[in-house]
Amino acid sequence: MPYSQIGFLVPLNNNLEEDDSASKLPILEGVNILGRDNFSVSDKRVSRKHISLKASLDGSAEVVVEGSNPVVIRAGDQRKKLYSKDKATIAHGDILELIPGHHVFKYVIPTGAKDTPSPQTRKRSSEEGRKLSEDELLVKKRRQIFEDEAFARNLQAELADNSPVQERSLGIEICQSSRSHRVMHEVVGAEPIRHFSVHKDRLPLTFRLLQVQGLPPWANTSSVSIRDVIQGNVLVAILSNYMVDIDWLISACPAIKKIPHVLVIHGEGDGTLDHLKKVKPANWILHKPPLPISYGTHHSKAMLLVYPRGVRIIVHTANLIHVDWNNKSQGLWMQDFPWKDQKDLKKGHEFENDVIDYLSVLKWPEFSVNLPDIGNVTINSSFFKKFNYSSAAVRLIASVPGYHTGPNLKKWGHMKLRTILQESVFDKEFQKSPLVYQFSSLGSLDEKWIAELATSMSAGFSDDKTPLGLGKPLIIWPTVEDVRGSLEGYAAGNAIPSPQKNVEKDFLKKYWAKWKATHTGRCRAMPHIKTYTRYSGQKLAWFLLTSANLSKAAWGALQKNNSQLMIRSYEEHSILVSIMLVLLWVQVTCGSSQNAGGRKRELVTLCWRGNQSIDSSSEVIPLPVPYELPPQPYSSEDVPWSWDRRCSKKDVYGQVWPRQVKLYVSQDS
Repeated sequence: MPYSQIGFLVPLNNNLEEDDSASKLPILEGVNILGRDNFSVSDKRVSRKHISLKASLDGSAEVVVEGSNPVVIRAGDQRKKLYSKDKATIAHGDILELIPGHHVFKYVIPTGAKDTPSPQTRKRSSEEGRKLSEDELLVKKRRQIFEDEAFARNLQAELADNSPVQERSLGIEICQSSRSHRVMHEVVGAEPIRHFSVHKDRLPLTFRLLQVQGLPPWANTSSVSIRDVIQGNVLVAILSNYMVDIDWLISACPAIKKIPHVLVIHGEGDGTLDHLKKVKPANWILHKPPLPISYGTHHSKAMLLVYPRGVRIIVHTANLIHVDWNNKSQGLWMQDFPWKDQKDLKKGHEFENDVIDYLSVLKWPEFSVNLPDIGNVTINSSFFKKFNYSSAAVRLIASVPGYHTGPNLKKWGHMKLRTILQESVFDKEFQKSPLVYQFSSLGSLDEKWIAELATSMSAGFSDDKTPLGLGKPLIIWPTVEDVRGSLEGYAAGNAIPSPQKNVEKDFLKKYWAKWKATHTGRCRAMPHIKTYTRYSGQKLAWFLLTSANLSKAAWGALQKNNSQLMIRSYEEHSILVSIMLVLLWVQVTCGSSQNAGGRKRELVTLCWRGNQSIDSSSEVIPLPVPYELPPQPYSSEDVPWSWDRRCSKKDVYGQVWPRQVKLYVSQDS
């Protein structure tokens, strides 16, 4: 039996007048799930499950943001931005912007057109609505019970004098029972990240994770927020990213409003760019780098902040949007560099070359600024030669779009990584040791290219000049169950945007490994971080933190008998290499990396407990690798996540994936 139609979402043009070229969208009593297909828009920022709208007989409607991008509601003169999972009530005449400034609809209740449901309809709607409400309450009640139990047991473990592990925690995982129910079970484990504390002078040797809302405090130990990064007396800021939400950025980091010169290098499309131009402060410059090859993007995520005493360089993995800095597993590396002395202005450095090579291809519009004690300077790529990078703790590896041949063949992408590793010497234990690829989007791949990348990732020599040999890669990728039980539920899958045609290729099955992050408290914080590494036990030969997903567009693909590297997209990677640290600072002696104090540096995970394979005089550099090593391969029951897969089992918020526009109050509607 049909249910009451409450109203319409009426499409509006730029003048906020009804757009006659588009159809009205009927809104029925109950829950309406609306997305890209329903609104007939091709803009992929509009999720397939973008908003839910629960309409009541009195005409009011509750809007919930289901996707990862914000929605704006305008009621009279007030404009309110809602982020993922935020709620608001709308009434007749209120306006919705599905993406801030774009895809505008008015909620309209036709005068006298609201049908009065029959008594049977009212009864059935009430009964089914009550069932839905009870299901939602049950989900919330279960979550609260388990969170309370987790807190209590964690406290008990910390106070227990006879506990074999002094600090233990209760993690919560989603699992499948023999009766195919969703059940939660308790997993007791150590919390290595609680002890991750590095002196500020040593922070450039490692990287840090971003803070995640909803985690216990111990899981955010030494983690950072955007306010920890952009702070102090910044004179010039260059923000390089793919997605940029200026409204959120200013609210999350008010200090940025005080910076006199801001350049935003972005990868946004024309629609969002129009909105950015409208809302940006007058002293901000927007620039989208040229893309010589179709389907490429500007995907690099970095910041350069100029201070009176030097420059801060940051490489990270988060878009400049709310969900990326609050809800997901992300990583960030940064280091401060002083101005060069006048006598050293012509002295260069490998890291300096890395930075300048990359900045020079972005071709942003130059601008002049007056810096204290420096005077008038032009902000272009050459400006960044004025800083002393001799203390650089990493190498910077960039990918820029184009067909790279000759000397440029080894300048970008995985070929530059291959070159750097070939110049490095590693301990013998890394011979034929495994590789890990961890990322959040999977391109259309084939076995030939996987082998090509593995050759680059496996480069390097042991101290007896023997090649390390090919390492077997594993791909850490969330399962459907991981996403379903995550902090965001199925909505987290919007930021793991790979289709089934890419994910479910037969040859990939042997590579899949689980996202397990108990030791960092991030099992339920879905990864947007991208990392690549070679490991032996809990020791790392090298570690790569990057914006690059696993794709030919990001890393490049060899062509023309390996004489040309084709790259579609801009990326930046910072690489931490045990031997590379020495190449940046001092000499290499007998295959060991040493600093000026004569101490060997070793990279280890937070789970490393010390053993005889590391000399007592070595300086151990802990890296907060968010997932557990060695990775656990998929079981026969594990299914890799793909965002166009239909999932009928409800997530932690009682939702399925994806939801269609239909009334869910009745099973036979």
